Amino acid sequence: MSNKKFVEKVTAMEDDFGQWYTDVVKQADLVDYGSVRGTMIIKPYGFAIWENMRDELDRQIKETGHSNVSFPLFIPESSLQKEKDHVDGFAPEVAWVTHAGDEELAERLCVRPTSEVLFCEYYSNNIHSYRDLPMLYNQWANVVRWEKTTRPFLRSLEFHWQEGHTAHATHEDAAEETARMLEVYADVAENHLAMPVIRGKKTDSEKFAGAEYTLTIESLMHDGRALQAGTSHLLGTGFAEVFDIQYLDKEGKQQYVHQTSWGITTRLIGALIMVHGDNRGLVIPPRIAPTQAMIVPIAQHKEGVLDQAYDLRDSLKDIARVDIDASDNMPGWKFNESEMKGYPVRIEIGPKDIEKEQVVLVRRDTGEKEFVAMDALNERLPVLLEDIQQSLFDAALAHREENTNVATTFEEFKETLEKESGFIKAMWCGKESCEEKIQEETKATSRCIPFEQEKIADTCVCCGEEAEDMVYWARAY
Repeated sequence: MSNKKFVEKVTAMEDDFGQWYTDVVKQADLVDYGSVRGTMIIKPYGFAIWENMRDELDRQIKETGHSNVSFPLFIPESSLQKEKDHVDGFAPEVAWVTHAGDEELAERLCVRPTSEVLFCEYYSNNIHSYRDLPMLYNQWANVVRWEKTTRPFLRSLEFHWQEGHTAHATHEDAAEETARMLEVYADVAENHLAMPVIRGKKTDSEKFAGAEYTLTIESLMHDGRALQAGTSHLLGTGFAEVFDIQYLDKEGKQQYVHQTSWGITTRLIGALIMVHGDNRGLVIPPRIAPTQAMIVPIAQHKEGVLDQAYDLRDSLKDIARVDIDASDNMPGWKFNESEMKGYPVRIEIGPKDIEKEQVVLVRRDTGEKEFVAMDALNERLPVLLEDIQQSLFDAALAHREENTNVATTFEEFKETLEKESGFIKAMWCGKESCEEKIQEETKATSRCIPFEQEKIADTCVCCGEEAEDMVYWARAY
């Protein structure tokens, strides 16, 4: 037998949540660190999780009429400078290419932090008539943003994402697109990642640089901090006017197009870890788990055990994503490895089980065990996986509700943040000065103005003047 040690214990999240997160990312074999500070190598298991998220989102993007494209990595400085608000928003994070070999370039090239500029130049050259609209594009790409503080998945210099870019004839069409794609994101988050989200609108100070407005889905992590899980931006005609993207309408008049952009990134893997993980490692929702059930043979050196385990895998392959741990490690190590990787179900089978024509199913989320007859497994496993999927969502929703508080005065707001982590619902007057004061004094930011409004009070939680909206506030990643 192998002398390989059991999976090392991770730091308890209650003791040090940041270290817990780093331990899980490393010990679950999701990433390694790149040679450049703040970069990451996404390893096979981590990338397989991303692929399952990506594939589901890609399916829904295409289902809503969009086509995938691929645009260049580099943006000329002169192009980037055209949209001032956009440039100012990204300037601190832009990486520049200044040389090709030993020769200095005549013009600096920006390594794309996002691709609005590239799509705008394309649209300007390719949109001429109302018949060309809508133009619905999406690209899967990597982007670079030179972050000062980094953490795998949550914030890195380079990350993977999809970015949708669309052009429409009217403001109404673009607004519908912005809302539609936010709902696609919410569906993927809630129904596949089992992660409840709050849908809403960003305040003007938090919106995407150059956008008319930004819609967002916000989620709550296990430590009570918020995370922006996806955004959809109505760009309006601002970029179109700068890049001269016009079309001839049905009346023969020149009109500016109305644009949108929207995106989610590999930070969703970080969200997944922090919403569902525990002190034993990852907990992966079945619908996006690369391995939904891991078969662990017990006493596999005994005659017939491995053969039966492989037969079991073959019989289940059309029902679920099943794998087998046939390594020569001790069963205890395999159990720990299975828990660290977050496989939704572990299927144990040994000589005694074979005699009784049964297997043992162990849930990753609750640790509950059940004995199931082999001839009933094909029916039981899919039902169990769906139950785990729903249970993870319900637990995350209950955690969010338990950690959502209400404040009607600034003192109450500050006291709540000192005692409790999580979301705070509070009224806001709409002034950026109040947002800034709240952030300066509490480190909490406005997460969104939710679509589902409540009137908690008549006055702003900060200044006491007449309130306009109820806002979700939180300290965030």
